[in-house]
Amino acid sequence: MGCNAMNKILIKNAHLISMDDNIGDLLDTDILINDGVIERVEPSISTEAEIIDAKNYLICPGFINGHIHTWQTGLRGIATDWTLSDYLASIHAGLASFYEPDDMYIGNYIGALYQINTGSTTIVDWCHNNPTPDHTDAAINGLIDSKVRGIFLHGSPKHKPKEGMPHYSEIPHPQDEIIRLKKGYFSDEDMLTLGMAVLGPQQSTLEVCKSDFTLARDLNLIISMHVGGSFLTPHGFSVLKEENLLNNNTNIVHANNIPNEMLDLLVDSSCTFSITPEEELQMGFGNPLTKRLIERGGTFNFGSDIESAMAADMQNVIRFALQAVRHEFTLENYERNHSPPSSMSVTTRQAFEWLTIGAAKSFGIDGKVGSITPGKKADLIMFKKNKINFVPMHDPISSIVFHSNSNDVDTVIINGVILKRDGQLITKDLDAKLETLAVSGHRIMHQYREMQAMEKKEG
Repeated sequence: MGCNAMNKILIKNAHLISMDDNIGDLLDTDILINDGVIERVEPSISTEAEIIDAKNYLICPGFINGHIHTWQTGLRGIATDWTLSDYLASIHAGLASFYEPDDMYIGNYIGALYQINTGSTTIVDWCHNNPTPDHTDAAINGLIDSKVRGIFLHGSPKHKPKEGMPHYSEIPHPQDEIIRLKKGYFSDEDMLTLGMAVLGPQQSTLEVCKSDFTLARDLNLIISMHVGGSFLTPHGFSVLKEENLLNNNTNIVHANNIPNEMLDLLVDSSCTFSITPEEELQMGFGNPLTKRLIERGGTFNFGSDIESAMAADMQNVIRFALQAVRHEFTLENYERNHSPPSSMSVTTRQAFEWLTIGAAKSFGIDGKVGSITPGKKADLIMFKKNKINFVPMHDPISSIVFHSNSNDVDTVIINGVILKRDGQLITKDLDAKLETLAVSGHRIMHQYREMQAMEKKEG
């Protein structure tokens, strides 16, 4: 099989989960891909093209990871027993400061490859360790070289300020840098889209909030912020709403325990939400927002967040998210009726929508990805149906969500390019790149521990 998006690819005899209500789920269906775009979805297509026989395969849209700090890939597993305070003190005030541009590149490159390997064809990369333009460029180049589709959210480092320098909460997002990126890497946003990962009302002054939101509005960029705990600017969202700076380009991450009044304001302002349930439960954020957003008709997506604490494959994330919200509905029913629910509160198909078309709608990219629809980009993943954990297959979506793992992702196509085939990534020098990541991660940890030892000795 070739890997050139300029060639036609004809997938024959597929078992299709389209996530398009007008197409539905179909057996023995063909998919014609032309120059990276889905051209036709119908039975018995006949044309000159590279043929993929998908007779024993289940095909669906690629998954969308709505919130991931890909640069932390080299820190895998260090935070599995950390609380939130451990994480904030160790990552932002410590480990992040030892990153060189090459560390950003290899973390993003391998992290994005891992996402492709596990079936995520689009990631929302919340990149908030970019103290220099070189760090930013290296992170972006890691994504480009991986061939993942992504939304790159340019963030702000939170290193301890040097003597005489202002605190990061008083520093607006760098306008010149955002404009440089938009005119450069993101002048053609076919594969990568630019956004801003800002401090927001929780972590910055009102003046900084206004400056950041105005910049995002003027450039029509997604603006995303972490929300949790106490607010530096308690009434910031109210002020931003009054000034018409909240809209469907405003993305709120976490926000587990915000009061209903604030949540209603954000939902009414068409803001979107990114939920990372496994990380939130570990680090004490409280119940994920899922149930409260379902009840309000809010727009939301899910992400894996930090590989420093947990695996980043979206099948694991969505299964965890689904059972967590089901449990919350169950507890509510016990409190009201002293019994478990008589019907299931959230279905497996709804959860699969969160992984695909729902996440695409959340980021305004549903015209491009999220379903297998003619005219959309050919971002597809394929599962072998005759594997031991898939037989018998009574409901394809249930088989994917509950009876498979990322190792079952057999083939991945992004933008019409085959990036994984027969269960193996198609990439050069992977072993050498993994060694580079290992060296990077171990060096950063060594430098951080040396700093800790020195501070302990001086203290």
